[in-house]
Amino acid sequence: MLFGPLFQLSQVETSGARINYRQGGEGPPLLLIHGYPQSHVMWHLVAPKLAEHFHIICPDLRGYGDSSKPDGVEDHSNYSKRVMAQDLVELMQSLGYSRFSVAGHDRGARVTHRMMLDYPEAVIKGCVMDIAPTHHMFSHTDQAFATGYYHWFFLIQPGGLPERMISQDPEYFLKEKLRRWAAPGARFSYEAVDDYLRCFEDPDTIHASCEDYRAAASIDMQHDEADLGVKVQAPLLVLWGSKGFVHRTYDVLSVWRERAENVTGRAVDSGHFLPEEAPDEVAEELLKFFL
Repeated sequence: MLFGPLFQLSQVETSGARINYRQGGEGPPLLLIHGYPQSHVMWHLVAPKLAEHFHIICPDLRGYGDSSKPDGVEDHSNYSKRVMAQDLVELMQSLGYSRFSVAGHDRGARVTHRMMLDYPEAVIKGCVMDIAPTHHMFSHTDQAFATGYYHWFFLIQPGGLPERMISQDPEYFLKEKLRRWAAPGARFSYEAVDDYLRCFEDPDTIHASCEDYRAAASIDMQHDEADLGVKVQAPLLVLWGSKGFVHRTYDVLSVWRERAENVTGRAVDSGHFLPEEAPDEVAEELLKFFL
């Protein structure tokens, strides 16, 4: 049983979406945000360890998992990281938390970064996993980036092109993403992958996830450009996989120190999917940072 009996599923209506989430444990609130092409289930090996010390809240981002999947709008604004962050701040407020800590992986890390900029009064500490800032990555695009992150440029194509192509074989697409981005020999829980696929096979999820990336290449860039020079003030932990693209490509801590005042972090022995490839190491780092 993923997560174990201490965790319970719930849903909440925010001002723009219905957010599905799992919660468990007691202590200070810690929000864990998943990435693409997964759901909150990606935290199933880490959350129980953290729940010994924290009240853990693991949501599905709008458009993913069992959260609602609004139709995209012309400017993709309803899948901006700004509105995704707002969803989760409202979720935490519904649980009685005006201040909390947050850790995000992949897309969830981009939501975390935006949340720390937009809600500095709410976020006590934050952690981002296996990303460089969106604006930095787009503004430093080269052949290596376009090859390794080809999906950034595929998923943003208009007119339903990626939706139509992915929908022909969503199982292959999802499992190929897990294989390509993980370190060689990495293993994922069959139960977790089955749940990712259950959600990802939904055409509404495929469309919503494309809208997430379309927003990243448009309105998110506008928001980021407006905030160039504005640094995150809360302590920021940066973790990344030592066997992944981010490690090979960026001076990760230096890049993040351009965006935040108080940055610490290191590489973890994994590929892209840190919480599933190296759950003990990730849990240890999060406990040291957030306690």
